[in-house]
Amino acid sequence: MADDSTGSDGIIEVMSDRLANQIAAGEVVQRPASVAKELLENALDAGASSLEVILKEAGSTLVQVIDDGCGMSRADAARCFERHATSKIRSVDDLERIRTLGFRGEALASIAAVSQVTLKTKRVEDEAGTLVRVEGGEITEHRPCAAPQGTSVAVQNLFYNVPARRNFLKTPATELKHLSTTVQVLALAHPRVAVRMEHDGHEHYDLPAAQSEEASAALKERILGLFGDEHDGQLVPVRDASSDLTLRGFVGTPEFHRKTRGQQFLFVNERYVRDQYLSHAVKKAYGDLLPDGAFPFFALFLEMDPRRVDVNVHPQKSEVKFDDQSGIYGFLRSAVREALGRVHVTPQFDADDAAASASGRDRSDGTGGATSRSGTPSRPTSFQPRRSDADASKQPPSSPAARPSTSPERDGDSVPPASRSEGEASGSLSTTLYEGPEDTGPADDASPDTGTEGRDGAGGMRRPVWGLHDTYILTPTDTGLMMVDQRAAHVRVLYEKHRARLSEGQGPSQQLLFPHTVELDPSDSDLFEELLPDLRALGFEIERMSGRTVAVRGVPADVPDGDESGILEDLLDQYKTEQDTVSDERRERLARTLAQQSAVARGQPLSENERRALLRDLFDCEMPYADPSGTPTMEKWSMEEIDDRFGR
Repeated sequence: MADDSTGSDGIIEVMSDRLANQIAAGEVVQRPASVAKELLENALDAGASSLEVILKEAGSTLVQVIDDGCGMSRADAARCFERHATSKIRSVDDLERIRTLGFRGEALASIAAVSQVTLKTKRVEDEAGTLVRVEGGEITEHRPCAAPQGTSVAVQNLFYNVPARRNFLKTPATELKHLSTTVQVLALAHPRVAVRMEHDGHEHYDLPAAQSEEASAALKERILGLFGDEHDGQLVPVRDASSDLTLRGFVGTPEFHRKTRGQQFLFVNERYVRDQYLSHAVKKAYGDLLPDGAFPFFALFLEMDPRRVDVNVHPQKSEVKFDDQSGIYGFLRSAVREALGRVHVTPQFDADDAAASASGRDRSDGTGGATSRSGTPSRPTSFQPRRSDADASKQPPSSPAARPSTSPERDGDSVPPASRSEGEASGSLSTTLYEGPEDTGPADDASPDTGTEGRDGAGGMRRPVWGLHDTYILTPTDTGLMMVDQRAAHVRVLYEKHRARLSEGQGPSQQLLFPHTVELDPSDSDLFEELLPDLRALGFEIERMSGRTVAVRGVPADVPDGDESGILEDLLDQYKTEQDTVSDERRERLARTLAQQSAVARGQPLSENERRALLRDLFDCEMPYADPSGTPTMEKWSMEEIDDRFGR
């Protein structure tokens, strides 16, 4: 077999620089965000105090970075497009103590090989600047020009000469999300550098340079600028040091968590890296404070001897290799745990209190005690208890969650939920689970009679339906006993409703008395536009306001009072993780997410009528025996099995 380096005639040939650069571009330039990262890192290495990023069509048409750094001479402006041209390393020894962000000298050559590049640069000591144009790796223009101090690099028509690569780009919203994350990362690492980002004429970020001289305060200022001032009280400072490691930064309180790892930032010697092993160390420090499937926010900076970390193991320099990864894992976990303890976020109890605390959690999860829907014991529940008219009247009229309500009849000691509006036909438990005593339902072994106790209109007896610890529903069947998990059953019912609404493109909506405004993250703004048709099909009535603000005027009738913004945020997070899947699968998962967020919580009291109606709805489902995640909705025992338990 011929060697890969031989031509068709068996003669070894040296590939041209142009071909080599295009091949290198396959590693270095994967998408517009790769271009932005390389240009921004070069600008920061040049000592810029101000950065401007201008994008068109999610970077496929234009990625331009303008800085006020040191600039380049006329000769260097052309030389920087040559392969392996760099001013950052001189010898092999320099690789062991890399402090700059870029160092390989491949970035500009690779970018220029697959795009059309215009570079303008000027040093403070030069009378005129320099303009260089490169197209497909070939310099087409090199001349003096007027330019301010610094450098501007405009990369146009990325992958214009390799259309197969262009076809692999994702949707504009996805590419813009990657670009936004790239800017976020570098802005966090350099809070004293002003950063502005513009996309198609709309400003996404305009972050002034942090004014504080203290590093921790400057970082906090930048975090709040990126993610919102509402997180001011949800940031916990972290600072620790050992003989050869220094850690600083912030982690979020348990309330400041997300459904994805999208807001976890780890820097090593000011270089952003992705390391799931070390990210797990931070999450481990929270213990049971975080609900299942949640990820904490953090922006942490590790400083260590450059000789202890190899940054030359990944083409995009986004992964590194440590000489003692397990030791760093323990250091991170210990430092974060100690920081959380200092602000009394972590529970403080001794061994004697542990059993009582565990018992309390069991009661709150199973018997109606106070806990959050996500299982976090230290947070107030996001599922609002159902209210009578008297309770509802105490709610301030300015509350965004205020809705018109009526109070259905009480059933024994249970308090049924307040209806959102008179005549509402479906959605909340107050209406979906109560359909009147005259509806008897089937009376076979698979689906028990679900009418009220006593006699129906035809004089027949109805089976009883009992609640067990506000978590399970018990009812006799023709051959034994059936137990239903009320939350799993409600998730199944809501899931099939939402799935049908997404398929039909139309779902019932309940108007809010007062519109609820939601401020979207800059990176979520364009994703929201893609998700909007599905949100409207589910029953959300949403109007885009100015900037990143949207007004929620109506919600699906199943959404609990006061939880509109939280559920909308969860749907956006779910969409981020599933946006590259096919639309049918993505809609299935959106329906599942909304059902799980809207369903009755474990320990939520239900009236007898609600329990009966839930059973009716469950057995009307296409697949009533498990919720969408596979959790069983019911278990049945025959009289023979029960007799065996009693030794009969």
